Amino acid sequence: MKKVFILSLMLLVFVSCREKKDNLIWSDEFNYLGLPDSSKWVYDTGYIANKELQYYTEKRIENANVKGGSLMLIGKKESVRNFNYTSARIKTEGRFDIKYGRIEARMKLPAGQGIWPAFWMLGVNIPEVNWPKCGEIDIMEHINNTDTIYGTAHWEDKGHVSSGGTTTGDVSLFHNYAVEWGQDSIRWLLDGKRYYGLNIKDGINNTSAFHKPFFIILNLAIGGSWPGNPDSTTVFPDTVYVDYVRVFKKSR
Repeated sequence: MKKVFILSLMLLVFVSCREKKDNLIWSDEFNYLGLPDSSKWVYDTGYIANKELQYYTEKRIENANVKGGSLMLIGKKESVRNFNYTSARIKTEGRFDIKYGRIEARMKLPAGQGIWPAFWMLGVNIPEVNWPKCGEIDIMEHINNTDTIYGTAHWEDKGHVSSGGTTTGDVSLFHNYAVEWGQDSIRWLLDGKRYYGLNIKDGINNTSAFHKPFFIILNLAIGGSWPGNPDSTTVFPDTVYVDYVRVFKKSR
């Protein structure tokens, strides 16, 4: 009985320490109906970059819809403003930003030729310094029909440079995609397991961009210079499901 009590006490101490270690400071659990919460998300609209084929719409339930406990970002084959596809790209710019912490989302991804979902971040100073000086942290990217998941950082060091790693998983199932971002490193995780890390201590290799605040982005791109374009095998509409997005900070 005494041994059971001691083990229980140790477990309580462990849980208490773990709870103190990481504090939830921001989240969207998507437990509502309709468009994404406008107090947390804003939209990028129109054509953005990378020779992508979609037109990103704003406040259009057909492309960004919260239902059944998940955010759905929906890519559709339809003609809008001389584009043949529509989709959505939402971000926390001007609503929320973070410097250091654990940023994670539980997501289920579409797969198909020319399909490019992403969960990522950009430096808040992008309007002043432009990309890639602002820095970019791609928490998760996936393209086409493969089981490869990409985690990458982009910045400037006498030109655009990047560093990243890959892992594999069945993207048709929900997984937790995350980065743990601190003063010394950025670590990429799939379902809590680290698969890549980047040293940013003291701004080594001109990584000073990663010591400034970033905002969060979720999007579903269609086509572009990396995945290539959809073909006859690509099914539309197709959807990114996001169960939650959460941001944690370590307690001091």
